[in-house]
Parts: sequence; C-alpha cells; structure tokens
Amino acid sequence: MQRVGFVLKVKQEKLEEYKGTHKAVWPEMQQALRDAGWTNYTLFAREDGTLFGYLECEDFQKSLEAMDGLDVNTRWQKTMSPYFEQLEGRRPDEAIYTIEEVFHLD
Repeated sequence: MQRVGFVLKVKQEKLEEYKGTHKAVWPEMQQALRDAGWTNYTLFAREDGTLFGYLECEDFQKSLEAMDGLDVNTRWQKTMSPYFEQLEGRRPDEAIYTIEEVFHLD
C-alpha cells in the first residue's frame, strides 16, 4: 500500500467556501475515487489556505490515471479550480505537489 501526501494552496479568501464544498462532495465523485483505489483520503487546511492531503492506494499514478478521463472528475476539477492558487492552466488534480514520506509510526 502506498501512502501519499500532497500540498496545494487554496486562496485564503475562498477557504471557508472551499471547506463548505467538502461537506457535500458529490456521491458519484466519492465513488469514482473509491473505484480508482483511493482510500483513507483526508484533507487538512491551515488558516493561510495551505492544504495538505493524504491518501492510501496501491499505485498513485495509476489511481490518477483512472480518474483522468472520468466525466465526474472533469466536472469536479472545473468546479474546484477557482479555489486554488498557482494552477497555471492546470486542473487542481494535475497541480498536486506530492511530498516525500520520511517517517511512519506503525
């Protein structure tokens, strides 16, 4: 099982609205993530808009690829795009900056 940590930056002035969207993530988006192998998926946010995500999957690259062509993911990414800084023309799921795991207490 691969553990993946990543960072994105939400616009600070949109952070509360962003959090609100995640109180009602579309059921079909949640199912698509599960079908693509995402488990224990968690998002954490700091007051400055720094977003830390964590998930577990068998192969992160394959999980991303499984989501890539799905209509529900395309629609979700389009909906989420206005919340993020520094996307530079990319979707939020394409701008994920993964971080190296350096310690794990089992």
